[in-house]
Amino acid sequence: MNQRRIGSLSVSEVGLGCNNFGRRLNAAETAAVVNAALEAGVNFFDTADIYGQGQSEEFLGRALGTRRDAVVIATKFGGVMEGRGKGAGPAYIRQAVEASLRRLGTDRIDLYQLHYPDPEVPIEDTLGALGELVKAGKVREIGCSNFSVGQLREAAAVPGDAARFASVQNEYSLLHREPEDGVLDECERQGLAFLPYFPLKSGLLTGKYRQGRPLPEGTRITKDGRMADLLSDRNLVLVEELIQFAEAQGRTILELAVSWLLARPAVASVISGATSPGQVKANVNAAGWQLTKEQLTEIDVIAMQSEGTP
Repeated sequence: MNQRRIGSLSVSEVGLGCNNFGRRLNAAETAAVVNAALEAGVNFFDTADIYGQGQSEEFLGRALGTRRDAVVIATKFGGVMEGRGKGAGPAYIRQAVEASLRRLGTDRIDLYQLHYPDPEVPIEDTLGALGELVKAGKVREIGCSNFSVGQLREAAAVPGDAARFASVQNEYSLLHREPEDGVLDECERQGLAFLPYFPLKSGLLTGKYRQGRPLPEGTRITKDGRMADLLSDRNLVLVEELIQFAEAQGRTILELAVSWLLARPAVASVISGATSPGQVKANVNAAGWQLTKEQLTEIDVIAMQSEGTP
């Protein structure tokens, strides 16, 4: 698989999102998914301390075992760890990184990311603490998640030799294009790698949810009432249009969803979650379509036309 850069790190174009570990998958099921990813050429694994309240990190570290040096591990801090704290304060960062290292069973984290902006802590304090971790060899690169253009600029403007973010991880897909309102341009201006999460919009961009057809049983969207708005008329109409476009090219909507993201220069890796080895292989195989400028323009036209759908 082709690789791209996050600072000093070289990562596979398709990464494995580990948010299902410790939530929907137990340790054995996690190991099967991790093994499939490694066999398919994935070297980038993205998790967070709050996924399964630590179990995702624990299961990932256990599944990798002696293969840890062959991969790039990204994790996040700052979300609520029940009974243990949250946020981006220096004292908590030092506590959180030790806990993540222990759960992952490693002596360093390749990409350590602030999960959410913390309005109660000056960004220079956060960067100062993260810089100490880099100097100590416990972290190789640092990143942020869910940051706006203004927040990225504020971090970049911290004076002196403060540590600098190498990446930003925000939601981005054919059905959620908010990063195009400035964040992607700011990434290119600063030389930041962009990591899109929810690239398949919780399965909508795999073709399993179709307009006018029965909903598949047991899926996350159908089981979680809070996600019902994803199945709006606008989204389902756009999905049908995108399926037609992809099939006209002899491709699938999954290939379109992944390859469209990789056509963005700032994107380093498409982080796709998976609950089975088969899903991992499908996500990896979806990365091979080199979209032309004309095709990208046609996709934009399809999306704009669907904006008028209620």
